Amino acid sequence: MHPRNVWQAMSGPGFLLSSWPWRSAGYLLTGAVTGAVALVGIVTTAVAGGVLAVVLVGLPLLVLAALAGIPVAWVERRRLRLVDPDPAPDPHRAPAAYGLWGWLTTRMRERATWRELGYAVLFAVLLWPVDALVLAVALLAPLSMVATPLLMATVGGGHETKVLKQWLVTSWPVAFAVAVLGLVLMGLCGYVLGVVAGARAALTRLLIAPREEELRAKVTELARSRLRLVDAFETERRRIERDLHDGAQQRLVALTMALGLARLDAPPGPLADQLAAAHDEADKALVELRELIHGIHPKVLADYGLPEAVADAADRSVIPVDVDLELTGRLPRAVEAAAYFVVREALTNVDRHSGASRAEVSGGHRDGRLFLQVRDDGRGGADAGAGSGLTGLGDRVSALGGRLSLSSPPGGPTLLCVEFPCERTGAYA
Repeated sequence: MHPRNVWQAMSGPGFLLSSWPWRSAGYLLTGAVTGAVALVGIVTTAVAGGVLAVVLVGLPLLVLAALAGIPVAWVERRRLRLVDPDPAPDPHRAPAAYGLWGWLTTRMRERATWRELGYAVLFAVLLWPVDALVLAVALLAPLSMVATPLLMATVGGGHETKVLKQWLVTSWPVAFAVAVLGLVLMGLCGYVLGVVAGARAALTRLLIAPREEELRAKVTELARSRLRLVDAFETERRRIERDLHDGAQQRLVALTMALGLARLDAPPGPLADQLAAAHDEADKALVELRELIHGIHPKVLADYGLPEAVADAADRSVIPVDVDLELTGRLPRAVEAAAYFVVREALTNVDRHSGASRAEVSGGHRDGRLFLQVRDDGRGGADAGAGSGLTGLGDRVSALGGRLSLSSPPGGPTLLCVEFPCERTGAYA
């Protein structure tokens, strides 16, 4: 397997014979050049902006200096590929609005912009001289030692030469010994270049492309994808409900009416009995279809909102249910649907398992959150994970950024609480 970065390459055999030492040298060399250019650009822009700020002409230059970290970080993320091919994510968000002003306001409010400016200043002042110094010591010094015989034969006229401009060599055996020593040092310096380049790349990634930023971006995208799935799921539920309501249900109503009229016109006898049986079965099928449609997505929820839908669910409950919801406006459709189905599932569990004589649904919207509580006076001991149907609803609640909790000590009472972060989307009709 090809090593993914310089650290992995150094841990294996054949490092010196691979391209990694030269890639490390290229990374440090391009860092020295980029850093020098960044230093000149930042200093020139900042000084010119400061001098001209008194006449307001320098203000755009000062803004440009503040944004200098963005192009520097862009270059650095691409230079990282020399020693670390793993992609370095861009931490910047898409502009909130189109145009230069939208881009500028978005960038000036981001932490990433100021972190990149700090890195650019550190890079321009300290890091690139270190890159240049390490490159000179670890690459140029061994190369000059290896070239000692060549320098002695050319520049020194075959009589003498200086090694690193410090030590005088006057004999060929010493010149070749220095060259061999240079080869050994070149091998050792290959590892030095790898270590320094790896450390520099790790520091760069930490400052301008930290792993936690990448993880945060992935978590954010995952949360957004879950919201899109929930919204698509609700849209599909409404489409199925509409198709059944406007299609199959209407046809079944027409069939029921036709069978009823035929039943009235038929003379007493076997045919009338068969028509009566068919009419009764059609009535039962119509009732079941209406219950199915209501279970998929109740029309009252789409038309009138959560309070009316919860009141309808309470009316359908076997035991008496008190409803006290303080809602003054419509909420996002996905939130209303999730809240309704949580309440409906809770009331179904109360009917089937609690042995309660009364239940209560209460809640409201305040401080940007929807709060709901379902309480009953039953025997308690309920478990959300024991096939009650609340586990899947809990996942659905969490996909919308909400929380669902259940308190049900033995002997009761049972209290189910759910909350969603949401804002009003409109008033009730």
